[in-house]
Amino acid sequence: QEDLEALIAEFQNLDAKKTQVIESSCPPPSPRLNGSLSAHPEKDELILFGGEYFNGQKTYLYNELYVYNIRKNSWSKVEIPNPPPRRCAHQAAVVPTAGGQLWVFGGEFASPNGEQFYHYKDLWVLHLATKTWEQIKASGGPSGRSGHRMVACKRQLIIFGGFHESARDYIYYNDVYAFNLDSFTWSKLAPSGIGPAPRSGCQMATTPEGGIIIYGGYSKQRIKKDVDKGTLHTDMFLLKTEGAGREEDKWAWSRLNPSGVKPTPRSGFSVAIGSNNRSLLFGGVHDEEEEESIEGDFFNDIYFYDIRKNRWFPGQLKGPKSEKRKRRRGRQGEAEGAGDEEMEKQPPQGPVEIVKEVVAEDGTVMTIKQVISGPAEEKERSESEEDEEDGALGQQVEPCPRSNAMLAVKHGVLYVYGGMFEVGDRQFTLSDLYSIDLHKMEEWKVLVEMDPKAQEWLEESESDEEEDDMEGAEGGEEEEESSEEESEDEGGEEQHPSVQPDEKHADYLSRTEQYWIKLARSNMGPDAKEKKVVKVAHAMAKTFYEDSV
Repeated sequence: QEDLEALIAEFQNLDAKKTQVIESSCPPPSPRLNGSLSAHPEKDELILFGGEYFNGQKTYLYNELYVYNIRKNSWSKVEIPNPPPRRCAHQAAVVPTAGGQLWVFGGEFASPNGEQFYHYKDLWVLHLATKTWEQIKASGGPSGRSGHRMVACKRQLIIFGGFHESARDYIYYNDVYAFNLDSFTWSKLAPSGIGPAPRSGCQMATTPEGGIIIYGGYSKQRIKKDVDKGTLHTDMFLLKTEGAGREEDKWAWSRLNPSGVKPTPRSGFSVAIGSNNRSLLFGGVHDEEEEESIEGDFFNDIYFYDIRKNRWFPGQLKGPKSEKRKRRRGRQGEAEGAGDEEMEKQPPQGPVEIVKEVVAEDGTVMTIKQVISGPAEEKERSESEEDEEDGALGQQVEPCPRSNAMLAVKHGVLYVYGGMFEVGDRQFTLSDLYSIDLHKMEEWKVLVEMDPKAQEWLEESESDEEEDDMEGAEGGEEEEESSEEESEDEGGEEQHPSVQPDEKHADYLSRTEQYWIKLARSNMGPDAKEKKVVKVAHAMAKTFYEDSV
């Protein structure tokens, strides 16, 4: 703990040398997860702060501040004197006061080897109009924690849950604190009723009446020495006050039993507040915990919760051609096409499983299954088969499945940045940016593509051959040269995302490569060499792409 505090102090000394605000245009931020992405209350901008990155050997923490200009699709880096120390898994909330304020509470700092953690209990405000950071020192606030949730509700910041982990033990919280934005004072709430069990990473949203909704989350408990059992929570609660939300008002917990189609159990999902009294949940992971390892199924789906109707429903893409089909079907189409109401009333259609046999260049025969979930009914499929021939279905753009992404909503458009997923023992940290219009729900748009060369993974103990695989992994000249050599060895066949003969094929591969790698590895077994797995995965992706279009 003392070592971490000294390291944090050292970083703060470096930050203290900054004496003026420097704003400069820059490329998109490097890959990261567990940062915060917030919509500016007055400008068409998104504000990215903090986050973490792990390359297999070392953990990096950030306190950089980036601003994304929505209209220009451009990034700028804003260096402001005396920022909060580096952190991840914090919470940020925006209020419109005095040209906009970004409030940040808590989070964690990790040692470079990722084995020690320091949990913050500090509160900061970024004054957006003057571009100044200010630390707010007020007693009586929450203990140090990360994975908590925070929302702005009437003139208060409400904080719930989270966890604290040390080298010896950990604890999960279910306490509730309020910070008054007028008096700058903390108060610990003592709601009546039975509330949520301790947890972190839940969904927290406000109701129009000033209540707080809690859904899901994750916690773990020690069942015997060195053995922990994780719990994915799927329950839902409402915290409300009878008064106007003042400190002296009485708060009460009550259990919610929503209708509709609830999200499948998961952790690491990301949340945001959409329009029309709807909160939303994106992505996440469901871990299958075995004795020796954890295998995760990652998601890229959206679920909406209608606060007024107390109803969940999945967000299903309509596709840009859906309106034409509905017009052709006349009245029946009109009856079915009642926007989001249609999604609420219709149960989600079952996924379609496509089975293919693919023969790789070296003769390896792979049987692959791809599950495609589509909102269209079978009848609609047959009626629109000719339309699909142009490849609209096969080339539908969407973010790859991920957890711990950063979300923000501005003008009814959802933005998804970064996050991570795992393939075997390797973690892929993302830096792509996608958007989707939540009113239309027609299609995802790629605003920033993931740069495959930004991926770096270093194993602590590798065989010589595997070390060769990882050389140049930082995306330098070595990597480009080696990939060119590979492509020449294989007679010009594509072997690396940066060497592609077909632009649309390259786009498809860049979006789905990790899916195919995971699929190839599951077929080839854990002992298969990385280069061989990637080679087979690319062949599978190419075959599937060509068949689709």
